[in-house]
Amino acid sequence: MILSVLNRRGEDTGRTVELSDAVFGIEPSDHAIYLDVKQYMANNRQGTHKSKERSEVSGSTRKLIRQKGGGGARRGDINSPVLVGGGRVFGPRPRDYSFKLNKKVKLLARRSALSHKAKDNAIMIVEDFTMDVPKTKEFIAIVKDLKLEGKKMLFVLPENNRAIYLSARNLSQTRVMNVSELNTYRVMDAVALVFTEKSIAVVEQLLNV
Repeated sequence: MILSVLNRRGEDTGRTVELSDAVFGIEPSDHAIYLDVKQYMANNRQGTHKSKERSEVSGSTRKLIRQKGGGGARRGDINSPVLVGGGRVFGPRPRDYSFKLNKKVKLLARRSALSHKAKDNAIMIVEDFTMDVPKTKEFIAIVKDLKLEGKKMLFVLPENNRAIYLSARNLSQTRVMNVSELNTYRVMDAVALVFTEKSIAVVEQLLNV
């Protein structure tokens, strides 16, 4: 696939970039995407949930009523799960939700996600640029010129650029990250992907292995 390179004002520069078929043109594996997104979301879970069980609830251990002859249920102390304020049966305990995923599967998932976006014509290439100081108004103007206003956008840079990151931080529909942070979840979550010329080269170098 060949894409035109635009400048920050959304104008065609006359240059083109050919996307690698090995990264942007494969037959997508939806199952690999599912596994990679599942791992990403699992790794973000704190796993600190906890409820008190019968032995942890504060209360007397005295048996409330006699075992037989009461005409009701047999129960022991006030901490019983069948009583209001008692412990919870099989309640949540702190645990680690993360799991291992093979590197080849993760690579396949990233290529599949990028291939999906390429098929949907959701990838845009802009020439490399920098910002000396953070200016949100300036970044909003760039988004408008690229005709991406109101769309959930992922802006991919070849390396960290603090000024650009801070300029876009307050925009709810825009996320800026460098190539090393690129993951399947963020690619699939975005409606439009905006790569700089250098970032495209780095992505292909990292994923075409």
